[in-house]
Amino acid sequence: MTTRADEQRVLDGVPTQLYIGGRWRDATGGATFAVEDPSTEQDLVHVADGTPEDAVAALDAAVAAQAAWQGTAPRERGEILRRAFEAMVARRDDLALLMTLEMGKSLAESRSEITYAAEFFRWFSEEAVRIGGRWMDSPAGDGRVLVMRQAVGPCVMVTPWNFPLAMGTRKIGPAVAAGCTMVMKPASSTPLSMLALVELLEEAGLPPGVLNLVTSSSSSAVVKPLIEDERTRKLTFTGSTEVGRSLMAQASDRLLRLSMELGGNAPFLVFDDADLDAAVDGAVIAKMRNMGESCVAANRFHVHESIADEFTARLGERLGALTVGRGTDDGVDVGPLVNAEQRDKVAELVDDAVGRGAKVVVGGERVDGPGYFYPPTVLGQVPADAAVLREEIFGPVAPVTTFDSEDEALAQANATEYGLVAYAYTQGLERAFRVIEGLQVGMVGLNKGTVSNPAGPFGGVKQSGFGREGGSEGIEEYLSPKYVALGL
Repeated sequence: MTTRADEQRVLDGVPTQLYIGGRWRDATGGATFAVEDPSTEQDLVHVADGTPEDAVAALDAAVAAQAAWQGTAPRERGEILRRAFEAMVARRDDLALLMTLEMGKSLAESRSEITYAAEFFRWFSEEAVRIGGRWMDSPAGDGRVLVMRQAVGPCVMVTPWNFPLAMGTRKIGPAVAAGCTMVMKPASSTPLSMLALVELLEEAGLPPGVLNLVTSSSSSAVVKPLIEDERTRKLTFTGSTEVGRSLMAQASDRLLRLSMELGGNAPFLVFDDADLDAAVDGAVIAKMRNMGESCVAANRFHVHESIADEFTARLGERLGALTVGRGTDDGVDVGPLVNAEQRDKVAELVDDAVGRGAKVVVGGERVDGPGYFYPPTVLGQVPADAAVLREEIFGPVAPVTTFDSEDEALAQANATEYGLVAYAYTQGLERAFRVIEGLQVGMVGLNKGTVSNPAGPFGGVKQSGFGREGGSEGIEEYLSPKYVALGL
């Protein structure tokens, strides 16, 4: 268990100002906003509340630094990322405590996120020196075709609250590797982790103006002028589909280059030939990572009718054994949800399902405060018209419904506007290929409850967005091809 002294030491060590052009400074007008501990509902610290003027100043700095940064040797860009990776690993415990305080997840989960987030810096430190092109004879024989890849230019980045560091490093890493400058706007609920990361990158040698950070209580107020500014070359956003649509509409006038990682409604399919032990293990991981507050969390469980009762009972037993509490306390598995609004939404979805005939296997009732807690919940016999099967839950609730054929399973899985990730458990090789090819998603976990990996291209289809983060594809989002027709 951490002590209050440990918590205060970590909070005292994090910057609380804006970071623009390599300098820490107050917001224009000096306004601040509070960052809350969701497990106690108490304010932790106050950070600078940036204005539209501050956002433009950050873009000014990014634009001023772009040419020199783009001309920096790829090896040097990679070495900066490598040093940042090593620093994150060395400071994992303090970064994890800071994350737990502002976001609520257990210390064990926060440590895992630091490890995952750091890996994007290591991965893209290696990709920085592998930006390729091509050279070929013109088919007509009258010259050569040369294709090179160059940095897109100044990027605006908007990140969510649920993974305060990982959602940042998987954008910052490829941008640094490609030679792009940045203006970062973190979520107002969880800005502290990003503030600490910016300080760490500064120490790793990132030049002034390459990464600029604007914290603000109003994302729209500071992002809108950046989207409208002709000097912005790219917007990358992770968040809800609703907000993503709004940003796309704003960006359409300028035909701004976009990457959108949006909402999800992940199906988890368990066929009658599945290894049931492995399926239950995978279900716990896929559902309960980050208290279910994840776009890749399993949102609905479609289980073959012959094994549904056993699967539901075993999942209920596993989730019912998890300990709910403040993430800094020993033995805690499940922390609070991020705020009262999110907890209320989860409760409403559960109440709606129960009202339509779903059976509560475990959980299903709010935990008394303070703190925005909701217990791990398993619902059996969930009817097809329950909202919990259609809407993204973003909480620790596992609704189970059934199917009786492979075609029905795929039809149920694909009956959503979203297409980020799906999970499937089967031991049949031919069925596995039919299922993974038939699922309308950008990622599939086959007999595996996690898909997140810096070496893999993370992203979705349909209303889950477009663009990829991670893998060799990730750096392409920050590069533009230039074709040269060479006469010889």
